[in-house]
Amino acid sequence: MTSEAANAAGLNRAAEAVPPHAWFGVSAVFHYLGPSFAVLLFPVVGVVGVAWFRIATAALVFAAFTKPWRTIRQTDAKTRWLLVGLGVCLAVMNTSFYLALDKLPMSLVAAMEFVGTIGVALWGLRTARNAAALVLAVIGVFVLIDVKWVSDPLGLFWATLNAALFVGYIVLGHKASQSGASGGVERLGAAMAIAFVILMPIGFIEAVRAFGMPLVVLAGIGVGVCSSVIPYVCDQLAMSRLPRASFALMLAILPATATIIAAIVLAQIPTLQDLLGVALVMIGIAVHRPAPAARQQSATSSAGQST
Repeated sequence: MTSEAANAAGLNRAAEAVPPHAWFGVSAVFHYLGPSFAVLLFPVVGVVGVAWFRIATAALVFAAFTKPWRTIRQTDAKTRWLLVGLGVCLAVMNTSFYLALDKLPMSLVAAMEFVGTIGVALWGLRTARNAAALVLAVIGVFVLIDVKWVSDPLGLFWATLNAALFVGYIVLGHKASQSGASGGVERLGAAMAIAFVILMPIGFIEAVRAFGMPLVVLAGIGVGVCSSVIPYVCDQLAMSRLPRASFALMLAILPATATIIAAIVLAQIPTLQDLLGVALVMIGIAVHRPAPAARQQSATSSAGQST
């Protein structure tokens, strides 16, 4: 067995052995750790420079075990276009996310992201139970998020672009996860390599300023690992076993996760309103069930990947 086949088999076993909700939980934690580190680096490296470090680190890590050049060469034309679309989406989404964070509160950027995921979840609803789950999760999110609208048109533009591309990431990432080996991780690696090629000439000019500061370089690498390696791999492993609408609904847990992390790590004790929001989100996630046809499709996809 080649090393690539061994890696794929190992990821397949991990995806099947661990519940998809657990993979999503790990992803949710690192989705918030990464941006926290990134914001601290903005004054030193620059917004686009931090985005470059994020994509470059992820592309290098993925290249080590997914061999993206082989994935791109061996796939058919339709799959290559999927990889290009996902790569463009990752490059522009991550950059616009940081540009939005540089001008707007994170709560507002997160709220705008969630608006797009509501549409994805609604598109896949099949039962009244899932509709009720979505309503509970949406109410919980807006109880948690203290949204303060601001009059920064450029910041709102970047936040809107990021929210739209976040929907694209869910759709394209889910397609990539439903075929191929290793729960779609090898395709994610190829898409990340494409994203790096796109962002290389743009962010390198800012990022190069940090090359003489080893601690800053290490911090930039940490941003890439926390923001684009760990969460995206976990997303793919979760997507490979969850219908798209279910994954979109579970994204409601992100603000709740942020509240819990703040209480544990930063000693920011949540208010009763925060606890109510967390409870509503958790109830919504617990109530939700994939439609029978979607569950069967997901199970069939997972079985096909393991053969």
